[in-house]
Amino acid sequence: MTENFDRAPGAGRARIKPTSPGLADVGERDANSVFNQREPLRQPRTSPPLTENNTNTSEAIGGESRRPSKPHQVIHNNSTPASKVKSVDSLVNTSILSANAPEFFPSSFSPNEESVSEDGSDGYYTEATLAELVEEFLSHLNSSPGSFENDIEHIANMLNSWVTTEETLQELVELIYTQSTLIPNFSYTGARLCNFLSHNLALSPASGNFRQLLLKRCQTEYDQRDVAVRGGAETQKKFHAYVLFLGELYLRLEVKSAKGPPSRAEILLTALRELMNALFSNPVDGNLICAVKLLKLTGSVLEDTWKESGKSDMDQLVQRIENIVLDAQCSRDVKQMLLRLVELRSSNWGRVHAAAAADATPDNDPNYFMNEPTFYTADGTPFTAADPEYSEKYQEILDREDDYFPEGYEENGNESSFNDEDEMDPEIEEAFEKFCLESERKRRQ
Repeated sequence: MTENFDRAPGAGRARIKPTSPGLADVGERDANSVFNQREPLRQPRTSPPLTENNTNTSEAIGGESRRPSKPHQVIHNNSTPASKVKSVDSLVNTSILSANAPEFFPSSFSPNEESVSEDGSDGYYTEATLAELVEEFLSHLNSSPGSFENDIEHIANMLNSWVTTEETLQELVELIYTQSTLIPNFSYTGARLCNFLSHNLALSPASGNFRQLLLKRCQTEYDQRDVAVRGGAETQKKFHAYVLFLGELYLRLEVKSAKGPPSRAEILLTALRELMNALFSNPVDGNLICAVKLLKLTGSVLEDTWKESGKSDMDQLVQRIENIVLDAQCSRDVKQMLLRLVELRSSNWGRVHAAAAADATPDNDPNYFMNEPTFYTADGTPFTAADPEYSEKYQEILDREDDYFPEGYEENGNESSFNDEDEMDPEIEEAFEKFCLESERKRRQ
């Protein structure tokens, strides 16, 4: 029973057995050749086609199992013209191609390989330049000025490793000056950076250290002041940025002295005086606005320094401002700015000394009422303690606030001993407000 059991696919199918024993052997051999034969692989296009001799050789080696089973394949191989074979052979013999030839790249393609430049550096993965380095950390300081104290030591150490020649020091000065006058509102941080580097950069060539080269760069712009104040809009804009940067530099740059504490650069004091004269010489709106900003920034320090030297330069500048307000053809808003600047100077630039603060009164201190609260009348008119007609009403409201809010309350209106869970119920709070309003109405009657 198990003799006829066949697990191969197609088992159990009927097969026709030949009647002749001789034909049986032939049938079994043909059947094996049919199932075992493989179609030959297609030859590569670049190799010459098989010839009749090659076919005969393969038959001799491979036997009957490698003999092509399809007649048209043999015909195709035998029908290859001899001229075509000769042309392929001649092409191979005359070719100048070599397997050892260098790899070919198109002219527009950059190979991803390491190349060494003349200075020995890696030509493909280049290091950052000094300009890129300075631009990166200046951008960081501009976006995060609060990190100046934490990052300035690292920046100085990094620059000391980069700035090792006179040329790189000149480049660093130019980069910092350009960025400090180009980035909006960066003049303060730029001046602080210049002050720190002037004391912490190790390189000091014969041409000058960092501070000396920076002042020379500022001198170049200073010499062009008379042309710049009368130039185009873009020229004036760059000049105004330079003026404000020089004002910050005067306040921040310290010159160390062996005899005493650090002092400010005296050359910048004279430069600021002449720059303001140049701005007032062409009293257009842009120049006047720049002069107002500069005096608000440095006015108190300039006046103190001039008074110590017995000079009246600030009085002369204020007199010139008053003449411009009367005569110049500037806009109304700019004239208002100039008048407010004169008022600021008359109040000692808004400064209140500690000794005078204890004896301050509304008559001798213009900032006496600066921190007082502002109230509003029934029709919405604001009034403070500085308004004479509302002085009694102002004091009455303050007394009433003391009754409503005893000393246990903080400035923000919350009682210091209260917890978040002890807050007033909204309904009680509303009733309390109605009670206060009703009490106020009865007091007025």
